[in-house]
Amino acid sequence: MTDVELKNRGNKLFSVRKYEEAIKCYSDAIVKKPSVSVYYTNRALCHLKLKRWELVCQDCRTALEIDPTLVKAHFFLGQALLETDNFDESIKHLQRAQDLAKEQKVNYGDDIACVIRVARKRRFNVAEERRISQEIELQTYLNRLILEDRDRQIDEVRRKYQDDQDDRSQHQVIRIEQQTDNFITEVNTMFARLDERRRKREVPDYLCGKISFEILREPIVTPSGITYDRKDIEEHLQRVGHFDPITRTDLTVDQLIPNLAMKEVVDSFLTENEWALDY
Repeated sequence: MTDVELKNRGNKLFSVRKYEEAIKCYSDAIVKKPSVSVYYTNRALCHLKLKRWELVCQDCRTALEIDPTLVKAHFFLGQALLETDNFDESIKHLQRAQDLAKEQKVNYGDDIACVIRVARKRRFNVAEERRISQEIELQTYLNRLILEDRDRQIDEVRRKYQDDQDDRSQHQVIRIEQQTDNFITEVNTMFARLDERRRKREVPDYLCGKISFEILREPIVTPSGITYDRKDIEEHLQRVGHFDPITRTDLTVDQLIPNLAMKEVVDSFLTENEWALDY
């Protein structure tokens, strides 16, 4: 069989979910003609279905060495990197896939944008978990320092007076313990306020676009009264059709009007919540 015949047979096997057999066909095709990038991305997709992330990465990187503009290679690689928690590199390849798809006018619908949203959300959540863990460690460390300082002061008092029954000794020990309790209360109260802020670290839905679900950067409003991000709605009009995605009424680019009120609200939110820039 020729490499093309092996590829076609692999495609048929893939369509009936016989991934292992399809992988064998694509591998044989690669042996016959290793310079064809699509053979590697076809095999990578099989590995993707089988959740073999490292093998996906290997095949996609090889495909990109042959053709750096291959949308599928960037897309599959981005997905595999996401599953191995390499968020920054994942987003880089996913974004590249999306840009190339636009340049090449290849319609992936919302598939790539959806994975980009998932990758950014996971990256944000991991960063949040790391931040919270660090704050808890800091709180524990500060409390320990306060208690150690209390013990040191009490030891100094006892060495000074040597008699635990001495009224002056007891008075100073009580004062030190009260001061320690106050310090610990202040520290814990401060971190409790941080806990409250952590619970509120969500971008309200009304500040997010109806298409990408990301925070609005350049909000515009349609004649139907729906607010979208300009980038998202212009892409929709170009690639999907000239209609409002929600109301389905006719819509053209010249009908888009900047939503200045929403822009002001978003800017105010971002000023008060800089973390949302990475949301």
